[in-house]
Amino acid sequence: MNLKSSSTLSVSDLRVERGSTRILRGISWDVKPGQHWVILGPNGCGKTSLLRALTGYLPPTTGRVSVFGRIYGETDWRELRTRIGLVTSALQMSIPFAEPAIETVISGKFAQLDLWAKIGRTDETEALRLMRLLGVARLAQREWGHLSQGERQRVLIARALMARPELLILDEPCSGLDPIACAHFLTFVNRLARRRHSPSLVLVTHHVEEITPAFTHALLLRAGRVVCAGPRHTVLDRPNLSRTFGASVKLIRQGGQLRLSLSRPGSKSRAS
Repeated sequence: MNLKSSSTLSVSDLRVERGSTRILRGISWDVKPGQHWVILGPNGCGKTSLLRALTGYLPPTTGRVSVFGRIYGETDWRELRTRIGLVTSALQMSIPFAEPAIETVISGKFAQLDLWAKIGRTDETEALRLMRLLGVARLAQREWGHLSQGERQRVLIARALMARPELLILDEPCSGLDPIACAHFLTFVNRLARRRHSPSLVLVTHHVEEITPAFTHALLLRAGRVVCAGPRHTVLDRPNLSRTFGASVKLIRQGGQLRLSLSRPGSKSRAS
């Protein structure tokens, strides 16, 4: 079923239960074209489960998920996955140790791991263009097993862009990166978000420091529920973040960068 919709993705009263465990509890969320969202919350809040539900790997108990106007359960989600770029460390264990980086990038066009599809010269040309964009073209023939963590993250972004996705999900992309590699990575993500015809971005993290200025909206989660969602300037404040992380925190804004710290009783701060 193909519905006319103005939303890139839409989630309505999404509930996921397994046995007596309630994983997601009535999540409602809407992403419009041109918006870039961050999903923020502590470990165990349901971020990964929400992503799995969006990509069809975790069937909902109740509620509705639609992507590009197509409803989960009423369309072939395998075809939709080719329109969604996903960068997650969960993919890394499924990539063959000896696969050349360029083949890893090309595999994104076919939503495959361990590339087996027949590829052509145009696929190689496009893969090299994306690898140049990410600054890893020199690694085209290097085996996956011999790439650093930072290099792997860049190759995975090139892989995600290979299918020219309309939605790009970055699942804790700085996990395992040193501070310099993380800073370079986030600078690229910020540039990507500002490019013409950029896909809608969804960044999943539990660090406010990773939220670059290009992200326009935020969804805050705690214990499988939405704390709040909306434009970042209304959502990212001390009361909402304190509720999200279950502690009294202060949000420090400095030169476009964000930082969280614990509030001390009786202390005065200019933080929001």
